[in-house]
Amino acid sequence: MSVPDVRLPSGDKMPIVGKGTWNLDDDTVQSSVRAALDAGYTHVDTAEGYGNEAAIGEVLGEYDRDEIFLTSKVLPKHLTYDSLIEACEDSLERLGTDYLDLYLIHWPNPAVSVRESLDAMETLHDRGLIRNVGVSNFSPYQLSCAQHVSDVPIAVNQIEYHPWFQRPDLVDYCFDTDTVIEAAAPLARTEILGDSTVQELAEKYDKTPAQIALRWAIENEVVVLPKSTSAGHIDQNIELFGFKLDDEDRKRLNDLDRDEPVYDTPTKDWTSGTYGISQ
Repeated sequence: MSVPDVRLPSGDKMPIVGKGTWNLDDDTVQSSVRAALDAGYTHVDTAEGYGNEAAIGEVLGEYDRDEIFLTSKVLPKHLTYDSLIEACEDSLERLGTDYLDLYLIHWPNPAVSVRESLDAMETLHDRGLIRNVGVSNFSPYQLSCAQHVSDVPIAVNQIEYHPWFQRPDLVDYCFDTDTVIEAAAPLARTEILGDSTVQELAEKYDKTPAQIALRWAIENEVVVLPKSTSAGHIDQNIELFGFKLDDEDRKRLNDLDRDEPVYDTPTKDWTSGTYGISQ
């Protein structure tokens, strides 16, 4: 199966459907990534904060690395210059690869200068360790600042995005600045699957609720990173290209917006392992 792609500022092509791996531990992530690659996925998304890079690296060793678009992310506690360089090198070692196709700042860290972080990203890019630079969970304000101080294009902003949390101001800003949007949690961590409108449309199109939500996102020109451990669901989540939502049904999904996140809430636990920012 050939998955359509989007072109990044570097000219690299990123498949519009990727394999999400958040909250998947060793055995589970290996079986699910292997099932995805066997099903035709060529885009895998992970992060140092997921704790599964080494397990994913073992699976990637069974496949042609150059055929896979691989993304990882650096934690906000590692955004100082030296820490970011070291974090990337550690991720590469765990993943068993010489380069990342895309490296993202996982969350902004207001305690560290974004200029310092992006200087480190530029160094990694110049060394050939990363091919594209991006961010994750950045607001329009944070993204505009990053774009202003970075000498390497900010190719991607990976954000929470699904029918219940559509973020039009952020989406519009990304489109206006040619920043590709990736949808983390495109199924609202499965919560959207129980929505009555999504279920009704799934019945109408003879598709799964997940396929309806994912198709809606890619029709909105958003890259999706669904996470599943079921081989059947992994297969279904990439089978998005044989149908199209009609305008009325797309509007019904647009009208579901509640401005309701499942994870990108206004406040953070700065002491958690995800952030780990010392006082």
